[in-house]
Amino acid sequence: MELADKDGRVDEVVEATYRSESRRVLATLIHLLGDFDQAEEALHDAFMAAVEQWPRDGVPANPRAWLVSTGRFKAIDTMRRRARFDESVSELAHRLDGEVMEPALWDEQSIEDDRLRLIFTCCHPALPADARIALTMREVCGLTTEEIARAFLTAAPTIAKRIVRAKAKIRDARIPYEVPSQSELAPRLDTVLQVIYLVFTEGYSASSGGSLTRPDLSGEAIRLGRLLVELLPEPESQGLLALMLLHESRRGARTSPEGDLVLLDDQDRSLWKRDLIDEGIALVEQAVASRRFGHYTLEAAIAATHAEAPGAAATDWAQIVALYDALLSVNPSPVVELNRAVAVAMRNGPHAGLMLIDAILARGELEDYYLAHSARADFYRRLGKVEQARASYEKALELARPEVARRFLARRLTELLSFPRQ
Repeated sequence: MELADKDGRVDEVVEATYRSESRRVLATLIHLLGDFDQAEEALHDAFMAAVEQWPRDGVPANPRAWLVSTGRFKAIDTMRRRARFDESVSELAHRLDGEVMEPALWDEQSIEDDRLRLIFTCCHPALPADARIALTMREVCGLTTEEIARAFLTAAPTIAKRIVRAKAKIRDARIPYEVPSQSELAPRLDTVLQVIYLVFTEGYSASSGGSLTRPDLSGEAIRLGRLLVELLPEPESQGLLALMLLHESRRGARTSPEGDLVLLDDQDRSLWKRDLIDEGIALVEQAVASRRFGHYTLEAAIAATHAEAPGAAATDWAQIVALYDALLSVNPSPVVELNRAVAVAMRNGPHAGLMLIDAILARGELEDYYLAHSARADFYRRLGKVEQARASYEKALELARPEVARRFLARRLTELLSFPRQ
Protein backbone atom coordinates (compact mmCIF):
# COMPACT_ATOMS: atom_id res chain seq x y z
CA MET A 1 0.00 0.00 0.00
CA GLU A 2 1.18 3.49 -0.81
CA LEU A 3 0.82 5.68 2.28
CA ALA A 4 -1.16 8.90 2.17
CA ASP A 5 0.57 12.24 2.54
CA LYS A 6 -0.68 15.26 4.42
CA ASP A 7 -1.65 17.51 1.55
CA GLY A 8 -4.69 15.58 0.37
CA ARG A 9 -3.00 13.86 -2.56
CA VAL A 10 -4.91 10.65 -1.84
CA ASP A 11 -8.20 12.48 -2.39
CA GLU A 12 -6.89 13.41 -5.83
CA VAL A 13 -5.95 9.77 -6.43
CA VAL A 14 -9.48 8.64 -5.54
CA GLU A 15 -10.95 11.21 -7.91
CA ALA A 16 -8.55 10.26 -10.71
CA THR A 17 -9.27 6.57 -10.12
CA TYR A 18 -12.97 7.24 -10.41
CA ARG A 19 -12.48 9.00 -13.73
CA SER A 20 -10.25 6.28 -15.18
CA GLU A 21 -11.58 3.09 -13.60
CA SER A 22 -15.22 3.51 -12.56
CA ARG A 23 -16.67 2.16 -15.83
CA ARG A 24 -14.29 -0.81 -15.77
CA VAL A 25 -15.17 -1.57 -12.16
CA LEU A 26 -18.88 -1.21 -12.89
CA ALA A 27 -18.69 -3.60 -15.85
CA THR A 28 -17.05 -6.27 -13.70
CA LEU A 29 -19.51 -5.72 -10.84
CA ILE A 30 -22.41 -6.16 -13.28
CA HIS A 31 -20.74 -9.38 -14.42
CA LEU A 32 -20.38 -10.59 -10.82
CA LEU A 33 -23.75 -9.45 -9.48
CA GLY A 34 -25.88 -9.85 -12.58
CA ASP A 35 -27.86 -6.68 -11.91
CA PHE A 36 -27.26 -3.11 -13.09
CA ASP A 37 -28.78 -1.34 -10.09
CA GLN A 38 -27.03 -3.54 -7.52
CA ALA A 39 -23.73 -3.04 -9.35
CA GLU A 40 -24.16 0.75 -9.42
CA GLU A 41 -24.93 0.76 -5.70
CA ALA A 42 -21.91 -1.45 -5.06
CA LEU A 43 -19.72 0.89 -7.14
CA HIS A 44 -20.89 3.87 -5.09
CA ASP A 45 -20.25 2.01 -1.84
CA ALA A 46 -16.77 0.94 -2.98
CA PHE A 47 -15.71 4.50 -3.76
CA MET A 48 -17.22 5.76 -0.51
CA ALA A 49 -15.07 3.17 1.25
CA ALA A 50 -12.02 4.35 -0.73
CA VAL A 51 -12.66 7.95 0.36
CA GLU A 52 -12.70 6.79 3.98
CA GLN A 53 -9.95 4.17 3.96
CA TRP A 54 -7.29 5.20 1.45
CA PRO A 55 -6.25 8.39 3.29
CA ARG A 56 -5.89 6.31 6.46
CA ASP A 57 -4.48 3.03 5.12
CA GLY A 58 -2.84 4.12 1.88
CA VAL A 59 -3.67 3.61 -1.80
CA PRO A 60 -3.76 -0.09 -2.72
CA ALA A 61 -1.25 -1.41 -5.24
CA ASN A 62 -4.13 -2.45 -7.52
CA PRO A 63 -6.95 0.08 -7.00
CA ARG A 64 -9.23 -1.53 -9.58
CA ALA A 65 -9.08 -4.96 -7.96
CA TRP A 66 -9.56 -3.39 -4.51
CA LEU A 67 -12.65 -1.55 -5.71
CA VAL A 68 -14.14 -4.65 -7.36
CA SER A 69 -13.52 -6.74 -4.26
CA THR A 70 -14.86 -4.07 -1.92
CA GLY A 71 -17.91 -3.45 -4.09
CA ARG A 72 -18.66 -7.17 -4.22
CA PHE A 73 -18.45 -7.54 -0.43
CA LYS A 74 -20.55 -4.41 0.09
CA ALA A 75 -23.19 -5.88 -2.24
CA ILE A 76 -23.19 -9.19 -0.33
CA ASP A 77 -23.65 -7.31 2.96
CA THR A 78 -26.56 -5.35 1.47
CA MET A 79 -28.15 -8.56 0.19
CA ARG A 80 -27.85 -10.15 3.63
CA ARG A 81 -29.66 -7.22 5.21
CA ARG A 82 -32.45 -7.56 2.65
CA ALA A 83 -32.55 -11.36 2.87
CA ARG A 84 -35.09 -11.41 5.72
CA PHE A 85 -37.61 -9.89 3.31
CA ASP A 86 -36.71 -11.87 0.17
CA GLU A 87 -35.52 -15.48 0.21
CA SER A 88 -34.21 -15.24 -3.39
CA VAL A 89 -31.86 -12.45 -2.29
CA SER A 90 -30.62 -14.68 0.53
CA GLU A 91 -29.81 -17.44 -1.96
CA LEU A 92 -27.97 -15.00 -4.23
CA ALA A 93 -25.93 -13.60 -1.33
CA HIS A 94 -25.01 -17.12 -0.25
CA ARG A 95 -23.93 -18.02 -3.79
CA LEU A 96 -21.83 -14.91 -4.24
CA ASP A 97 -20.22 -15.36 -0.83
CA GLY A 98 -19.24 -18.90 -1.71
CA GLU A 99 -17.62 -18.03 -5.03
CA VAL A 100 -13.84 -17.76 -5.03
CA MET A 101 -12.81 -14.80 -7.16
CA GLU A 102 -9.29 -14.40 -8.52
CA PRO A 103 -8.38 -10.68 -8.61
CA ALA A 104 -5.88 -11.26 -11.43
CA LEU A 105 -8.80 -12.10 -13.71
CA TRP A 106 -10.15 -8.58 -13.30
CA ASP A 107 -7.15 -7.18 -15.20
CA GLU A 108 -7.37 -9.35 -18.32
CA GLN A 109 -7.70 -7.47 -21.61
CA SER A 110 -9.02 -10.35 -23.69
CA ILE A 111 -11.97 -10.44 -26.07
CA GLU A 112 -14.07 -11.63 -23.16
CA ASP A 113 -13.43 -8.29 -21.50
CA ASP A 114 -16.22 -7.24 -19.19
CA ARG A 115 -16.71 -3.92 -20.96
CA LEU A 116 -17.20 -5.70 -24.28
CA ARG A 117 -19.71 -8.03 -22.62
CA LEU A 118 -21.42 -4.99 -21.19
CA ILE A 119 -21.74 -3.19 -24.53
CA PHE A 120 -23.26 -6.27 -26.20
CA THR A 121 -25.71 -6.58 -23.31
CA CYS A 122 -26.66 -2.92 -23.58
CA CYS A 123 -27.08 -3.37 -27.35
CA HIS A 124 -29.22 -6.49 -27.16
CA PRO A 125 -31.89 -6.59 -29.91
CA ALA A 126 -34.62 -7.12 -27.31
CA LEU A 127 -34.14 -3.49 -26.29
CA PRO A 128 -35.51 -0.55 -28.33
CA ALA A 129 -32.84 1.14 -30.44
CA ASP A 130 -32.97 4.45 -28.56
CA ALA A 131 -32.73 2.62 -25.24
CA ARG A 132 -29.65 0.69 -26.36
CA ILE A 133 -27.81 3.90 -27.13
CA ALA A 134 -28.86 5.68 -23.93
CA LEU A 135 -28.02 2.67 -21.74
CA THR A 136 -24.61 2.16 -23.32
CA MET A 137 -23.63 5.80 -22.99
CA ARG A 138 -24.76 5.76 -19.36
CA GLU A 139 -23.31 2.43 -18.25
CA VAL A 140 -20.32 1.87 -20.53
CA CYS A 141 -19.19 5.50 -20.79
CA GLY A 142 -20.46 7.06 -17.59
CA LEU A 143 -22.23 10.03 -19.18
CA THR A 144 -24.88 11.64 -17.02
CA THR A 145 -28.50 11.60 -18.07
CA GLU A 146 -28.27 15.34 -18.80
CA GLU A 147 -25.19 14.87 -21.00
CA ILE A 148 -26.89 12.13 -22.99
CA ALA A 149 -30.00 14.28 -23.38
CA ARG A 150 -27.94 17.19 -24.72
CA ALA A 151 -26.07 14.91 -27.11
CA PHE A 152 -29.36 13.70 -28.61
CA LEU A 153 -31.39 16.90 -28.27
CA THR A 154 -33.83 15.05 -26.01
CA ALA A 155 -35.35 15.90 -22.64
CA ALA A 156 -33.45 14.43 -19.68
CA PRO A 157 -36.57 12.77 -18.14
CA THR A 158 -37.12 10.97 -21.45
CA ILE A 159 -33.57 9.60 -21.39
CA ALA A 160 -33.95 8.58 -17.74
CA LYS A 161 -37.12 6.61 -18.53
CA ARG A 162 -35.40 4.83 -21.41
CA ILE A 163 -32.54 3.77 -19.16
CA VAL A 164 -34.82 2.55 -16.35
CA ARG A 165 -36.97 0.56 -18.77
CA ALA A 166 -33.92 -0.94 -20.48
CA LYS A 167 -32.51 -2.15 -17.16
CA ALA A 168 -35.87 -3.63 -16.22
CA LYS A 169 -36.07 -5.42 -19.57
CA ILE A 170 -32.59 -6.90 -19.12
CA ARG A 171 -33.51 -8.08 -15.64
CA ASP A 172 -36.99 -9.42 -16.39
CA ALA A 173 -36.06 -11.06 -19.71
CA ARG A 174 -32.89 -12.49 -18.15
CA ILE A 175 -30.79 -11.14 -21.02
CA PRO A 176 -27.37 -12.80 -20.60
CA TYR A 177 -24.31 -10.75 -19.79
CA GLU A 178 -22.07 -12.17 -22.50
CA VAL A 179 -20.53 -11.68 -25.94
CA PRO A 180 -22.86 -13.44 -28.42
CA SER A 181 -21.84 -16.62 -30.17
CA GLN A 182 -20.35 -16.28 -33.63
CA SER A 183 -23.66 -17.19 -35.29
CA GLU A 184 -25.49 -14.44 -33.37
CA LEU A 185 -22.79 -11.81 -33.55
CA ALA A 186 -23.13 -10.44 -37.09
CA PRO A 187 -26.82 -9.42 -36.88
CA ARG A 188 -26.09 -7.42 -33.73
CA LEU A 189 -23.05 -5.68 -35.15
CA ASP A 190 -24.77 -2.64 -36.64
CA THR A 191 -26.16 -1.42 -33.34
CA VAL A 192 -22.86 -1.97 -31.55
CA LEU A 193 -21.01 -0.01 -34.25
CA GLN A 194 -23.52 2.81 -33.97
CA VAL A 195 -23.14 3.02 -30.22
CA ILE A 196 -19.33 2.89 -30.33
CA TYR A 197 -19.27 5.71 -32.86
CA LEU A 198 -21.67 7.82 -30.81
CA VAL A 199 -19.37 7.35 -27.82
CA PHE A 200 -16.39 8.38 -29.95
CA THR A 201 -18.23 11.41 -31.31
CA GLU A 202 -19.07 12.62 -27.81
CA GLY A 203 -15.39 12.23 -26.90
CA TYR A 204 -14.05 13.86 -30.07
CA SER A 205 -16.49 16.79 -30.07
CA ALA A 206 -17.97 17.08 -26.59
CA SER A 207 -21.58 18.22 -26.64
CA SER A 208 -21.04 20.53 -23.70
CA GLY A 209 -18.44 21.76 -21.22
CA GLY A 210 -15.24 23.75 -21.35
CA SER A 211 -13.17 21.29 -23.35
CA LEU A 212 -13.56 20.56 -27.06
CA THR A 213 -12.80 16.89 -26.52
CA ARG A 214 -13.07 14.16 -23.91
CA PRO A 215 -10.09 11.87 -24.57
CA ASP A 216 -11.36 9.31 -22.08
CA LEU A 217 -14.47 8.68 -24.18
CA SER A 218 -12.81 8.67 -27.59
CA GLY A 219 -10.01 6.47 -26.24
CA GLU A 220 -12.56 4.03 -24.83
CA ALA A 221 -14.42 3.92 -28.15
CA ILE A 222 -11.19 3.17 -30.04
CA ARG A 223 -10.32 0.43 -27.56
CA LEU A 224 -13.76 -1.12 -28.01
CA GLY A 225 -13.37 -0.75 -31.77
CA ARG A 226 -10.08 -2.63 -31.70
CA LEU A 227 -11.62 -5.40 -29.61
CA LEU A 228 -14.53 -5.65 -32.04
CA VAL A 229 -12.23 -5.88 -35.09
CA GLU A 230 -10.31 -8.64 -33.36
CA LEU A 231 -13.54 -10.42 -32.45
CA LEU A 232 -15.34 -9.86 -35.75
CA PRO A 233 -13.08 -8.53 -38.55
CA GLU A 234 -15.96 -7.43 -40.76
CA PRO A 235 -15.37 -4.59 -43.28
CA GLU A 236 -17.59 -2.14 -41.41
CA SER A 237 -15.85 -2.91 -38.09
CA GLN A 238 -12.60 -2.09 -39.86
CA GLY A 239 -14.15 1.00 -41.46
CA LEU A 240 -15.38 2.34 -38.13
CA LEU A 241 -12.01 1.77 -36.45
CA ALA A 242 -10.30 3.49 -39.39
CA LEU A 243 -12.68 6.46 -39.13
CA MET A 244 -12.00 6.88 -35.41
CA LEU A 245 -8.23 6.56 -35.82
CA LEU A 246 -8.13 9.12 -38.65
CA HIS A 247 -10.15 11.62 -36.64
CA GLU A 248 -8.12 10.92 -33.51
CA SER A 249 -4.90 11.60 -35.42
CA ARG A 250 -5.89 15.28 -35.61
CA ARG A 251 -6.77 15.79 -31.95
CA GLY A 252 -3.56 17.64 -31.04
CA ALA A 253 -4.04 20.18 -33.82
CA ARG A 254 -7.72 20.96 -33.20
CA THR A 255 -7.14 23.49 -30.44
CA SER A 256 -4.61 26.27 -29.93
CA PRO A 257 -2.27 26.36 -26.89
CA GLU A 258 -4.90 28.64 -25.32
CA GLY A 259 -7.61 26.01 -25.86
CA ASP A 260 -9.36 27.74 -28.76
CA LEU A 261 -10.84 25.86 -31.71
CA VAL A 262 -8.67 25.54 -34.84
CA LEU A 263 -10.55 24.68 -38.03
CA LEU A 264 -9.33 21.87 -40.29
CA ASP A 265 -7.94 24.19 -42.97
CA ASP A 266 -5.91 26.11 -40.39
CA GLN A 267 -4.48 23.16 -38.50
CA ASP A 268 -0.74 22.52 -38.25
CA ARG A 269 -0.57 19.18 -40.04
CA SER A 270 2.83 18.41 -38.58
CA LEU A 271 0.91 17.79 -35.33
CA TRP A 272 -1.20 15.08 -36.93
CA LYS A 273 -0.17 11.61 -35.75
CA ARG A 274 1.17 9.72 -38.75
CA ASP A 275 1.05 6.31 -37.08
CA LEU A 276 -2.71 6.62 -36.57
CA ILE A 277 -3.14 7.94 -40.12
CA ASP A 278 -1.16 5.06 -41.61
CA GLU A 279 -3.12 2.51 -39.58
CA GLY A 280 -6.42 4.13 -40.53
CA ILE A 281 -5.63 4.27 -44.25
CA ALA A 282 -4.58 0.62 -44.23
CA LEU A 283 -7.89 -0.34 -42.61
CA VAL A 284 -9.84 1.72 -45.17
CA GLU A 285 -8.06 0.00 -48.04
CA GLN A 286 -8.74 -3.40 -46.48
CA ALA A 287 -12.44 -2.64 -46.02
CA VAL A 288 -12.88 -1.18 -49.52
CA ALA A 289 -11.17 -4.19 -51.08
CA SER A 290 -13.88 -6.43 -49.63
CA ARG A 291 -16.60 -4.62 -51.62
CA ARG A 292 -18.93 -5.28 -48.66
CA PHE A 293 -18.43 -1.97 -46.92
CA GLY A 294 -20.98 0.62 -45.79
CA HIS A 295 -21.21 4.18 -44.53
CA TYR A 296 -18.47 3.97 -41.87
CA THR A 297 -15.95 2.95 -44.49
CA LEU A 298 -17.09 5.75 -46.81
CA GLU A 299 -16.74 8.29 -43.99
CA ALA A 300 -13.30 6.87 -43.25
CA ALA A 301 -12.37 7.26 -46.94
CA ILE A 302 -13.33 10.95 -46.69
CA ALA A 303 -11.16 11.35 -43.60
CA ALA A 304 -8.33 9.54 -45.37
CA THR A 305 -8.56 11.95 -48.32
CA HIS A 306 -8.06 14.84 -45.90
CA ALA A 307 -5.20 13.02 -44.19
CA GLU A 308 -3.37 12.33 -47.46
CA ALA A 309 -3.37 16.01 -48.53
CA PRO A 310 -0.07 17.75 -47.67
CA GLY A 311 -1.99 20.97 -47.03
CA ALA A 312 -5.50 22.41 -47.11
CA ALA A 313 -5.04 23.86 -50.60
CA ALA A 314 -4.06 20.45 -51.96
CA THR A 315 -7.20 18.68 -50.71
CA ASP A 316 -9.00 16.71 -53.42
CA TRP A 317 -12.43 18.27 -52.92
CA ALA A 318 -13.83 16.65 -56.06
CA GLN A 319 -13.02 13.24 -54.59
CA ILE A 320 -14.58 14.22 -51.26
CA VAL A 321 -17.80 15.39 -52.92
CA ALA A 322 -17.96 12.11 -54.87
CA LEU A 323 -17.54 10.16 -51.62
CA TYR A 324 -20.30 12.20 -50.00
CA ASP A 325 -22.54 11.38 -52.97
CA ALA A 326 -21.89 7.70 -52.36
CA LEU A 327 -22.45 8.18 -48.64
CA LEU A 328 -25.82 9.83 -49.22
CA SER A 329 -26.90 6.85 -51.30
CA VAL A 330 -26.30 4.42 -48.42
CA ASN A 331 -26.92 6.69 -45.42
CA PRO A 332 -29.15 9.64 -46.37
CA SER A 333 -29.34 12.22 -43.59
CA PRO A 334 -29.45 16.02 -43.30
CA VAL A 335 -26.11 16.04 -41.45
CA VAL A 336 -24.44 14.20 -44.34
CA GLU A 337 -26.08 16.70 -46.70
CA LEU A 338 -24.65 19.54 -44.61
CA ASN A 339 -21.15 18.09 -44.74
CA ARG A 340 -21.50 17.60 -48.50
CA ALA A 341 -22.60 21.23 -48.82
CA VAL A 342 -19.38 22.34 -47.11
CA ALA A 343 -17.35 20.18 -49.52
CA VAL A 344 -19.24 21.58 -52.51
CA ALA A 345 -18.50 25.10 -51.25
CA MET A 346 -14.81 24.27 -51.13
CA ARG A 347 -14.97 22.91 -54.67
CA ASN A 348 -17.37 25.38 -56.33
CA GLY A 349 -17.42 28.41 -54.02
CA PRO A 350 -19.49 29.58 -51.03
CA HIS A 351 -22.60 30.50 -53.04
CA ALA A 352 -23.03 26.88 -54.15
CA GLY A 353 -22.74 25.67 -50.58
CA LEU A 354 -25.14 28.35 -49.32
CA MET A 355 -27.86 27.25 -51.72
CA LEU A 356 -27.58 23.67 -50.47
CA ILE A 357 -27.73 24.62 -46.79
CA ASP A 358 -30.69 26.94 -47.37
CA ALA A 359 -32.52 24.05 -49.01
CA ILE A 360 -31.91 21.84 -45.95
CA LEU A 361 -33.10 24.54 -43.54
CA ALA A 362 -36.12 25.29 -45.75
CA ARG A 363 -37.28 21.71 -45.16
CA GLY A 364 -37.26 22.40 -41.43
CA GLU A 365 -34.26 20.14 -40.84
CA LEU A 366 -31.19 21.06 -38.73
CA GLU A 367 -32.91 24.23 -37.52
CA ASP A 368 -31.61 23.51 -33.99
CA TYR A 369 -28.18 22.28 -35.14
CA TYR A 370 -25.67 25.03 -34.48
CA LEU A 371 -23.14 23.73 -37.01
CA ALA A 372 -25.64 24.29 -39.84
CA HIS A 373 -25.99 27.95 -38.92
CA SER A 374 -22.25 28.28 -38.35
CA ALA A 375 -21.52 26.92 -41.85
CA ARG A 376 -24.18 29.21 -43.33
CA ALA A 377 -22.60 32.17 -41.54
CA ASP A 378 -19.17 31.26 -42.90
CA PHE A 379 -20.47 31.16 -46.47
CA TYR A 380 -22.04 34.61 -46.02
CA ARG A 381 -18.78 35.87 -44.47
CA ARG A 382 -16.79 34.62 -47.44
CA LEU A 383 -19.27 36.32 -49.78
CA GLY A 384 -18.85 39.59 -47.87
CA LYS A 385 -22.50 39.67 -46.74
CA VAL A 386 -21.83 40.92 -43.23
CA GLU A 387 -25.36 41.35 -41.88
CA GLN A 388 -26.49 37.90 -43.04
CA ALA A 389 -23.31 36.40 -41.61
CA ARG A 390 -23.90 38.15 -38.29
CA ALA A 391 -27.46 36.84 -38.04
CA SER A 392 -26.37 33.27 -38.71
CA TYR A 393 -23.43 33.45 -36.30
CA GLU A 394 -25.76 34.81 -33.59
CA LYS A 395 -28.18 31.94 -34.22
CA ALA A 396 -25.33 29.43 -34.02
CA LEU A 397 -24.07 31.03 -30.79
CA GLU A 398 -27.56 30.82 -29.31
CA LEU A 399 -27.70 27.08 -30.02
CA ALA A 400 -24.10 26.05 -29.28
CA ARG A 401 -23.37 24.22 -26.03
CA PRO A 402 -19.60 23.56 -26.02
CA GLU A 403 -17.76 26.54 -24.55
CA VAL A 404 -14.95 26.15 -27.10
CA ALA A 405 -17.45 26.47 -29.95
CA ARG A 406 -19.10 29.46 -28.27
CA ARG A 407 -15.74 31.25 -27.96
CA PHE A 408 -15.02 30.56 -31.64
CA LEU A 409 -18.40 31.90 -32.75
CA ALA A 410 -18.06 34.97 -30.53
CA ARG A 411 -14.63 35.62 -32.05
CA ARG A 412 -16.10 35.36 -35.56
CA LEU A 413 -18.76 37.90 -34.62
CA THR A 414 -16.11 40.29 -33.36
CA GLU A 415 -14.08 39.86 -36.56
CA LEU A 416 -17.14 40.88 -38.60
CA LEU A 417 -16.83 44.39 -37.19
CA SER A 418 -13.80 44.98 -39.45
CA PHE A 419 -15.50 43.63 -42.58
CA PRO A 420 -16.63 46.13 -45.22
CA ARG A 421 -20.40 46.07 -45.72
CA GLN A 422 -21.83 45.41 -49.14
